[in-house]
Amino acid sequence: MTKKTSAPVANRVPAERTHHGDIVIDEYAWLAAKDDPATIAHLTAENAYTEARTAHLEGLRAELFEETRRRTQETDLSVPSRKGGYWYYTRTVEGQQYGVHCRRAVRDGETVPPVSADGAPLDGEEVLLDGNLLAEGHDFFALGAFDVSPDGRWLAYSTDFAGDERFTLRIKDLSTGEVLADEVPDTFYGTAWSVDASVLFYVTVDEAWRPNRVWRHAVGTPSTEDVVVHQEDDERFWVGVDLTRSERFVLIDIHSKVTSEVRVIPAGNPTGEPALIAARRQGIEYTVEHHGHRFLILHNDGAEDFALAYTSADAPGDWVPLIEHSPGTRLESVDAFSDHLVVSLRSNGLTGLRVIPVGDGDAHDIDFPEPIYSVGLDANPEYRTREIRLRYTSLVTPDSVYDYDLVTRQMVLRRRKPVRPGPDGRAYDPADYEQHRDWALADDGTRVPISLVCRAGTPKDGSAPCVIYGYGSYEASMDPWFSIARLSLLDRGVVFAVAHIRGGGELGRRWYDEGKLLAKKNTFTDFVACARHLVKAGWTASDRLVARGASAGGLLMGAVANLAPDAFAGIVAQVPFVDALTSILDPSLPLTVTEWEEWGNPLADPEVYAYMKSYTPYENVAAVDYPAILAVTSLNDTRVLYHEPAKWIARLRAIAPQGDYLLKTEMGAGHGGPSGRYDSWREEAFINAWILDKLGRA
Repeated sequence: MTKKTSAPVANRVPAERTHHGDIVIDEYAWLAAKDDPATIAHLTAENAYTEARTAHLEGLRAELFEETRRRTQETDLSVPSRKGGYWYYTRTVEGQQYGVHCRRAVRDGETVPPVSADGAPLDGEEVLLDGNLLAEGHDFFALGAFDVSPDGRWLAYSTDFAGDERFTLRIKDLSTGEVLADEVPDTFYGTAWSVDASVLFYVTVDEAWRPNRVWRHAVGTPSTEDVVVHQEDDERFWVGVDLTRSERFVLIDIHSKVTSEVRVIPAGNPTGEPALIAARRQGIEYTVEHHGHRFLILHNDGAEDFALAYTSADAPGDWVPLIEHSPGTRLESVDAFSDHLVVSLRSNGLTGLRVIPVGDGDAHDIDFPEPIYSVGLDANPEYRTREIRLRYTSLVTPDSVYDYDLVTRQMVLRRRKPVRPGPDGRAYDPADYEQHRDWALADDGTRVPISLVCRAGTPKDGSAPCVIYGYGSYEASMDPWFSIARLSLLDRGVVFAVAHIRGGGELGRRWYDEGKLLAKKNTFTDFVACARHLVKAGWTASDRLVARGASAGGLLMGAVANLAPDAFAGIVAQVPFVDALTSILDPSLPLTVTEWEEWGNPLADPEVYAYMKSYTPYENVAAVDYPAILAVTSLNDTRVLYHEPAKWIARLRAIAPQGDYLLKTEMGAGHGGPSGRYDSWREEAFINAWILDKLGRA
């Protein structure tokens, strides 16, 4: 029996907001004051309340954690990838939270990646960076950059010990092991070396956490002497930097949500002025890849699902068509190798790879056996190669690494992620599970795909419990993925479903466009339609269905809680964007201005304001019977600030006090939650124990 405890009460002076004649009172705005002792006290009290309310699940949490640990090969080694004279790989060691990054020299005649027994270190390995040593004394640790120079001498790496994605950049001399005095604080993701490794390019952010500057740093000099190579003043845009696979050019990518611009610097002349590939035009997106005498341009100019063209590398100008637009086949990226191009695409809701020989030979798509799967290129650092590495997975197939011969079309499995025997001692067998593709019918008649996995023989009579997962924003696709922790749910009879709702990119650019801006509500109604369909089709019943989503998927969770509270027995909202209108109204907050092309600008447009207000979860809490809700957040999250779920839970308790609402805050983490793998497993065990409790399977 759960011990009776009292929920924390959030009572402070309310704040007032006025926009377009609308006056809004926010009783819990004070929770945004991160440094206020009252805020920390409130979050601490919420954590204590959550722990007390879930104390009866402590044994189940330990059991689920142990099942994940037991099934995972803790001491392990990734498939080494070759770059120049070295094989690069990462090891994990039993009992250690973080990976160990290593390399080993290629030996004479060695063409196949070396392997070791049970993940042991390779003979002759060189440790480049040990995350466990770097993390000592810190509750959180994350790498931002990990970039070996073209000559293999230098390693540029950056670290974050808070979870706020502000990294300190350093350079290590791999020939001596010395970390140079070169140190740059407050950097962002993205680095690029000059071809002679004398110069390192990196990125910093502005006060709103927008990556807005690319810098040039000469190795061995103080960071105070670094030079700004590009500064982006338009607040809708952000910047990135990368070195082409050919190592001929440094690319400066400049993007908004709907518009792109790329500038290039010859990697052999790092002090040169960036040259413009094509000036930005509103609504036109393009990316650039270098290939011999040309730049490949993947673009949407007159091509909703994108087309591929090229222009001269010496004098960029007109775009010459290479792959014409084909509606329904979304071209997502192109990777150039000396004698082949590989295009990553999606069609009919599935990912794919198309190989295009340079010169003689026909293009072909690589075939895969399962009806539902996810495939993409892995690390492929070598430009001159006839072999590429790809990753493959499905809901029942563990992550698999293949090498594919671009000429003979032979594919060799290099490694499949081991799944060790579970608590019953049986080895993992994909045949013990089933995966299915189903379709729901949305309110407007649109067919929405659903991917499902369950134990073989699970009845379709409505008796099985189910978890339905969704995201539906930013054209991000929730392609099928394998999860060891999920096996603990499946083995307890739970069905796991992924709703591929509009706002994502599963069915091409149209699918995304129909779930954003003033069509955003399609995302929410699609998800409810999927939930209703699962019940109608006999997969589950509404009192046996838990919904789960994170970040923008947390907005989805809050929206469907208001839209159809009767459809779910429980809702898990991780780092949820539930106070979206308030955040998008504040240009000083991280990412707000860059988000206006995703959600609309409610500051400038009364229609957008009214539309967002009509669906934002925090604005629409009502006195109804909500399902049980678990909100999980992190104090140092810079993408979705912790106070959004904190305010949401407080308002739910005040307006619908009969409900069961819990808030769990990681006090030393960021958007991705705990950083160490064991801590992540414990977090997942906590959530899954709560889910099983609400499904009656605890």
